[in-house]
Amino acid sequence: MTAEGHFIFALASTILAKKMALTPALAEGDWWHIIAGGLLTCLLPDIDHPKSVLGQRLTWPSSPIARLCGHRGFTHSLLAIVAGILLFTLRLPPQSIIPLDAFHAMIIGYLSHSAADMLTPAGVPLLWPCRWRFRVPMILRPAKDNQLERLVCIATLIFAPQHPEGTPLVRHLAVPETVQTLWQRVRASLLPSP
Repeated sequence: MTAEGHFIFALASTILAKKMALTPALAEGDWWHIIAGGLLTCLLPDIDHPKSVLGQRLTWPSSPIARLCGHRGFTHSLLAIVAGILLFTLRLPPQSIIPLDAFHAMIIGYLSHSAADMLTPAGVPLLWPCRWRFRVPMILRPAKDNQLERLVCIATLIFAPQHPEGTPLVRHLAVPETVQTLWQRVRASLLPSP
């Protein structure tokens, strides 16, 4: 996916996360913090590709990361997200530097990158170092004009603000109680409430 596609998809994702009240900080957060936080990190996973928009500007970390992990390796995994959250919260309390709503939006922006890359045939290794690639079959094919990518991203951006406030994306999804309990524990430990 192109940088343009990632920006549009991240914008839609952060709007949707706020509208769905994904975390209390996002539900009550400031729109400007949330949008800025999501857009700030949406290209960060591509630091592993020296020819990416971010890799061209930050060559000193991009080249070693590319040699060590390869493109769409560690930086596109859930392990990278968890490691980033832990590193950031253990080293610097997010409230002292970055507002909590912006911090949560930064996580959404980072996650949106991998979600968008799952729409491409190459997919992403969410469970890295396991090499399994997760992808949604036959959504976006590589093309020179990227019109389908742009259309999917813009459709997502049009949908996001229309979503009703405080409602889940899917209303009647049967989630086992054990999964809900596990999610609440993970959410409480990784994303501290205000």
